[in-house]
Amino acid sequence: MKYKFFGILFFAVGTILGCKPTTSETTKLNVLFISIDDLRTSLGVYEDPIAISPNIDQLASEGITFRETFCQSAVCAPSRASLMTGIRPDSTRVWHLGDKFREINPATVTMPQYFSKFGYHTVNLGKIFHNYMPDSISWNEPDLRPARYVKKDWLKRDGETFYISEKVNQSQKIKRDSLLKLRPVRYADGWNTGPAWEAADVHDTLYYDGAQNELAKKVLSRLSKSEEPFFMGLGYFRPHLPFAVPKKYWDLYDHEKIPLAQNPEIPEGAPLLSMNSMYELRHYDGFHSIGHPTSSYRMSEDTVRTLRQGYYASVSYIDALIGDLVAHLKKINLYDNTIIVVWGDHGWKLGDHNSWGKMTNYNIDLRVPLIIRSPNQENRGIQTHEFAELVDIFPTLCEMTGITVPDYMQGQSLVPLMHNPNQQWKSAAFSQFHRRPKVSADGKRYMGYSLNTKEYHYIEWYSWDHKTGTRGQLKEIELYDREEDPYEKTNIALHEGMDDVKQHLSNVLSKGWREVLPSIK
Repeated sequence: MKYKFFGILFFAVGTILGCKPTTSETTKLNVLFISIDDLRTSLGVYEDPIAISPNIDQLASEGITFRETFCQSAVCAPSRASLMTGIRPDSTRVWHLGDKFREINPATVTMPQYFSKFGYHTVNLGKIFHNYMPDSISWNEPDLRPARYVKKDWLKRDGETFYISEKVNQSQKIKRDSLLKLRPVRYADGWNTGPAWEAADVHDTLYYDGAQNELAKKVLSRLSKSEEPFFMGLGYFRPHLPFAVPKKYWDLYDHEKIPLAQNPEIPEGAPLLSMNSMYELRHYDGFHSIGHPTSSYRMSEDTVRTLRQGYYASVSYIDALIGDLVAHLKKINLYDNTIIVVWGDHGWKLGDHNSWGKMTNYNIDLRVPLIIRSPNQENRGIQTHEFAELVDIFPTLCEMTGITVPDYMQGQSLVPLMHNPNQQWKSAAFSQFHRRPKVSADGKRYMGYSLNTKEYHYIEWYSWDHKTGTRGQLKEIELYDREEDPYEKTNIALHEGMDDVKQHLSNVLSKGWREVLPSIK
């Protein structure tokens, strides 16, 4: 699959030549675009029995919840590049964390860029694109940060890397200096060291996300006085590792009563290449020697419960911040003129499949929350079990705000589902994942293509040439029965009687996303 460049380049050239886009004068709704990093469907509204998330649940009760939403790739950079451009990973050519969409195609027009051309004032706080890629071209006000974090040595540092403990802070600095001497260019600028959790008894604003929330409120107050509509991208860093949030959110959960994963083993019959190596968790203190999920390594139950408690505490922390933000919107009279979108960039394994983190084609990593609340919504508190994909958000927001939907979009506006959540919709969702040699169990490179239908989850793994971006031989097939085996415990690809099912699903996967789109009347 190649870029459909023409729509992008036509828009860019038209802008350069002075062609002014037009939009309806009656639709000037603001957009508050909220990203929550590493958030799987661990929310009350998604019927998670553990999660304490009253504020997001309340927001959902006033909007629509998409119960079957899939990211296009279960790792940050590809997922966010796809969402923010409205095109899929084989078109963005962003396949792993190191790929930068702006370098690959400088003419790319992102969602905030596009909204800016239609009169929107665009503002960015936190993680919207992959950290740390604020992509200043996309925003009128890029990369706003709380004042105490604007330091020269921290300009490439991620908001997720800050702790309260001075002892930890000093240790981080020493380790960072040593790491940068070995290799000067590193993820998070070398700051991603330290414990995997922290529970300091401090005010919400003393952690980065809380400080950022206060800044967001101040910026919203300023924007409320402007005649221009705004598009604010607000990216929270938790529940990304480390699970460092105020103690009161840890106290919401009883460590001894935290249930364990329903699927603690890798799927029976799954190929080794399907699993990630957990290298993300391995960066943190005490986890440097953890084994590959396909090995005999097993984490202690106490550690499992602590990590799970930390994840849910982080979710509740972000939930409280969103509640505070919504209260502020109401206070400054913006709530009734603002579309609010809450989304996660991919899921996250909490001991599922003997693993921690994302980076697989399993649905625990692919399914994400998506909640949209619009002031103009006719039906409130509705849910839909029809398929949505993160690539659908760009055209959806265009339609909701009266902006022309770019003709090169590779997603489908979800607005019809907001009117009728039970109508017949797209029949499948597509995702993919690039397994690199240094993190695969066998040291080889693969691309896995995933297809979810209502009945099955089908995956094809191919050898992959990363230089040309082309796939080679088919190596492995996975097939899971979504109705009988929702936790994906058994790969039934080699089970008797599945040949016709596999052939059908392979044909659907081969034909691609265009063939499953609904007929919109």
